[in-house]
Amino acid sequence: MIQIKNRYTGTVIWENKDIDTLSDAKLSYADLSGADLSGADLSGANLSGADLSGADLSGADLSYANLRDANLRGADLSGADLRDANLRRADLRRADLRDADLRGANLRGANLGEVKRLISFSCFGSANRQTYYLVQEDSVFCGCFKGSLEEFEQKVQETHENNPIHLAEYTAMIEMIRKLRPIYLKK
Repeated sequence: MIQIKNRYTGTVIWENKDIDTLSDAKLSYADLSGADLSGADLSGANLSGADLSGADLSGADLSYANLRDANLRGADLSGADLRDANLRRADLRRADLRDADLRGANLRGANLGEVKRLISFSCFGSANRQTYYLVQEDSVFCGCFKGSLEEFEQKVQETHENNPIHLAEYTAMIEMIRKLRPIYLKK
């Protein structure tokens, strides 16, 4: 049996006696606002359109989860595994993404207003993928790469030394991040 409780009141807001895991769960359009899902295994779950506003998803496994059009406003996603998650058009305003793993995540059209400083680039580089940079954590996510800006720059130099176009695109991103980071950290 699985029970999901409100993180503030402890009241049960969802339960299912027939399952013992939320992996691959079908929770589209569920009202899970304020839910305590910290550390939960939601890998592959369908949470499209779900209301997860104010939910605690810290340390949760949301890899391959479908969060398309989900409301994650003010949610705690710190340390969450969001690898290859579909966050297309999700509302992530004021969400905490510290130490979250966004490798391969689809954030196209997501509302990232007031997110703790995330810089995003689309359709750049060798695979025209999205690249994300979390300012406070100095973390770059690009394809299967996750590391600091310095580590990313070294990887770009190694990988694209013989491809001037991709090298120039990635170098321009790195320079832009370097110029913006001190400004964003002051805010």
